[in-house]
Amino acid sequence: MIADQALVRRTARHAGITIDGDKPHDIRVHNERFYSRVVTQGSLGLGESYMEGWWDCDRLDEMFCRLLDLDRTARLKLSPREWLRIGTAYVGNRQTLRRARDVTRAHYDLGNRFFEQMLDKRMVYSCGYWKGAASLDEAQEQKLDLICRKLELAKGDRILDIGCGWGGLVQYAAERHGCECVGLTLSAPQADYAAARCGGLPVQIVTGDYRGLTQKKIGTFDKIVSVGMFEHVGPRNHRTFMRTVQPLLADRGLFLLHTIGDNRSRMRADPWLDRYIFPNGVAPSVRQLGQATEGLFVMEDWHNFGPDYYRTLMAWHERYENSPQQLPDTTSLSAEEFRRMWRYYLQSFASAFEVRHLQLWQIVLAKTERRQRYESIR
Repeated sequence: MIADQALVRRTARHAGITIDGDKPHDIRVHNERFYSRVVTQGSLGLGESYMEGWWDCDRLDEMFCRLLDLDRTARLKLSPREWLRIGTAYVGNRQTLRRARDVTRAHYDLGNRFFEQMLDKRMVYSCGYWKGAASLDEAQEQKLDLICRKLELAKGDRILDIGCGWGGLVQYAAERHGCECVGLTLSAPQADYAAARCGGLPVQIVTGDYRGLTQKKIGTFDKIVSVGMFEHVGPRNHRTFMRTVQPLLADRGLFLLHTIGDNRSRMRADPWLDRYIFPNGVAPSVRQLGQATEGLFVMEDWHNFGPDYYRTLMAWHERYENSPQQLPDTTSLSAEEFRRMWRYYLQSFASAFEVRHLQLWQIVLAKTERRQRYESIR
């Protein structure tokens, strides 16, 4: 216990964090077992002990920025359990068709009313584009406009949105550009919500997995887009995803992929995030995306605006903290545990973008048959 406490305090001190200090980024420990739990369980123990009220911090985002900026040699070592979890990810496919709904049940099926209290008016659950924006609504509106301009949308275009969420993008494309849209989601509550909000528009919402999409079933599309969904595909399925999309895209069409990106190639995400927020999710690296698209697509444009995700996540956090914070029916956690879990997720995740450990990429791809020159848009 004494050795564990000394290790945690030393690591915190190297990061500029004081245990039981008075700065916003300092940690206040309420349960002495906190130290051993962090040493033995690593990031999973850190997150679970926060959920259980063993420690507090006024600005989790600032604390995590300091921890993530630590020199690698000063960080707490991975526990044997975490090494085992990482190792098993290399010998199996954690994003099989059977397991595809794990993240839907754990996260996206928390309920439409729950997400309404946190998101913008269009219910867009992905990074906003804050260039010149003063609010979350403006940032998401600008992001949708940016996507449509990058895709060179024209009236009458047939659009496929893989991972359409609550239908914000397909509604926008149909209303603003006169496009005929098909949106795909695995979440039944999302599908119902999206279908209702797109009523009267040339929009079809389909519930299912991307691996079920075939040209014979749904035809081809002038433009294809996927926003904030590719992180759930998994490294072993990146190539399958691209092979699925390629024949669905018209020869002169464009495909825009909006995804979180990691500076390193990984097979498994942080253990706490994997267990409580995004089961089986893994952000791709540049190398993994290159391998997945090689020989299938021409890369026309690669745009990184990762720092905008810090602002987006902190805006979601502010809205969530100022909302009634209704407990979703689908969770087995207590109201306090769930509230702390969500706070921990939003702020810790935000810090990874602030210190540039994670990125946000918009990539425009085309088939080799497309001969037109593509002009990058920002």
